[in-house]
Amino acid sequence: MIDKTESQTAETTDTQTVTAPGVPTEVVELETPLQRGKTLVNEITVRKPMSGGMRGVSLVDIMNLDVAALTKVMPRITTPALTEAELKTMDIVDLVQLGTALNGFLTPKKFKDIEA
Repeated sequence: MIDKTESQTAETTDTQTVTAPGVPTEVVELETPLQRGKTLVNEITVRKPMSGGMRGVSLVDIMNLDVAALTKVMPRITTPALTEAELKTMDIVDLVQLGTALNGFLTPKKFKDIEA
């Protein structure tokens, strides 16, 4: 996984969505790439969600990597946007990596400094 913060707005394409400047993201390299038509998706960018992006799920469920909660939130915060069907059939290792990336955004900076 690669941490980075988007400093520029990305162009919109079939596999990419616009990310606001300064919004933290993390790139997750998939162990088992996803096949989308003729395109092979090898990495997913997870964007730090705002409060509205977490609607309808319990934060505790997200922190516990609950599959149902992750399948609701991930389509809202991933580039390319993952579908619920893709999330339900993806390699469990990749789902855990995506959930871990999301959980990293839920940890306050002061606690991240302590862990380092």
